[in-house]
Amino acid sequence: MSTLLIGHWDYDGRTLTITESHEVEDGDQATMDALTGPAFVQGAGWACEFDVDRHCDAVQRAYEEYAHDDGSAIEDDVEHVEPVTY
Repeated sequence: MSTLLIGHWDYDGRTLTITESHEVEDGDQATMDALTGPAFVQGAGWACEFDVDRHCDAVQRAYEEYAHDDGSAIEDDVEHVEPVTY
């Protein structure tokens, strides 16, 4: 299983807000398309599948891969996980 995170970057690109989280079969593109399509219509602009089973691990990976290097932040509106920001 993988975790699909869906969200959006704020207007200045400094905060990635996670608005949805779904468990999906690894690489199940049809399911991911079915989940991201409506989310994008409603304003989401970012989605990523992470090969981890837990939401908190996916949020940590999102921070490490998309936010850490440029000093951006992650705001998790799903489970309110705060990534380790070493």
